[in-house]
Parts: sequence; structure tokens; C-alpha cells
Amino acid sequence: MALLETSGLTKRFNGLTAVDGVDLAIEAGERVSVIGPNGAGKTTLISLITRQLDRTEGEIVFHGESITDDAPHEIVQRGISKSFQTASIFPDLPVEENARIAAIAAENGSFRFDFFRHEQSYPGIADAARETLQSVGLWDQRETAAKNLPYGDKRRLELGIALAAEPELLLMDEPTAGMSPEETNATVELIESVKEEFGLTFVLVEHDMEIVFNVSDRIVVLNRGRVIAEGPPDDIRENEDVQAAYLGGGGEA
Repeated sequence: MALLETSGLTKRFNGLTAVDGVDLAIEAGERVSVIGPNGAGKTTLISLITRQLDRTEGEIVFHGESITDDAPHEIVQRGISKSFQTASIFPDLPVEENARIAAIAAENGSFRFDFFRHEQSYPGIADAARETLQSVGLWDQRETAAKNLPYGDKRRLELGIALAAEPELLLMDEPTAGMSPEETNATVELIESVKEEFGLTFVLVEHDMEIVFNVSDRIVVLNRGRVIAEGPPDDIRENEDVQAAYLGGGGEA
């Protein structure tokens, strides 16, 4: 049984079909990338899986149980996290507090507003935050306000926030967007190390084809909301439909 499955997953916006009957199966431990031209439905697909968007049709199953109607915080508690959401950062708070809040929210579905006065009532949270920040290389910056981090380190914090939930499945939407080549290389190394350390299954939406072909076990190609190809990197590289729709078209993922 696949870890995550979608069946006929569809999303329409005022007559525009952004995701069109997508059937997807992600096995535990797989590294899967989703690529396609601009407007192919990649980010919408991720948002449907994390329940940030309601689907029009179809079903989403995780560990054999339907999560189609779960709330976003229930998705996190089940073991699915999405990284690199800037809105997840509390910019005026120190890095360490960001990690602690994320750990509490993942455990309880939300965090109480008296958290800072009663932090001691959450055993293990401080340890979880420290371990998470160490894993993404930000422990030394733990007292820095999140807004003062360099751009690449903000992305690391966003990954740390996702990891604080101890997910089985990590969804990453354009993790290297806007990064310098050096930051991109560091982020790819971080993703690889995190995958090994945490034993994660991950789904990656990424515009950089070099990254996609290097880190993926399997690639799923979307075009106009539909899956037009899927398979190992070498097969996708040679697929004529993919070349016509994406690789040879000069678009971005």
C-alpha cells in the first residue's frame, strides 16, 4: 500500500481546471519531484494534499485512511508537513521560539496564546526545537530575530518549522526559488541530509531541472493540470511528450 494516494483529484476555479483528475501514489521512502510548465497545477496539487485548498472532486488517502476532509492542522498531526511557507515564520521572534511554537502547534493543532508564560507545561518542546535547529544548521542563530536572518537561512528556518512536526511525508514547494548558486547547493545538501537523518518521504516541486534529476527517484510531469508522464529521471529526460510540453519549451517549473 502506498503511503500517499490521490484518486481523481480535481480542482476548478470559476471554470478553470487547475488540477484535472490526478492519480498519484507515493511509496514510503520515495523521493518524488513534480515538474511542469507555469500554470501546470503543481502548487495547487500540493495545496490540495495539505488541505490548504478544498478539492472539487477526488480523494486523498494517507496510510490507507482518507484525509480528503481533514483540516490543515489534522494533516500535520497525521504526519504530513509542507516546508518553505514564509507565512509560517514569526519574523519578530527569535529563531528558537519559532521552532518551539511549530513543535507545539504540530502536537496540539494550535498553540495557546499563554505559551510564553507557561512554556514549562510542554515537556520535550525545548529539546525538540534544539534538535530541529541543529539539523538545519541554525542552532547558533537561535537568539536572532527571524526577520534578520539572511534569505537562505530563512528558508532553512522554514524547513525547520516543517521538520518540527516530525513528519513522515514532507512536501517542498520551490525550496530554492530566489537563492544564489551557493545557497541552492547548500539547500540541496540539507535536503539530502535531512532525508537520511529523518527517514523522510518527500515530494518536491522545483524549477531547477539539475536538482530534480539529481535528487529524484521518480518524476511526475504535469501539463494543464493532468499527469502526462511519470517515471525515473532517465525515462523522463527522454520522453518526447515531456520535451514538447516542458523541457524543450523553455518554461519554468
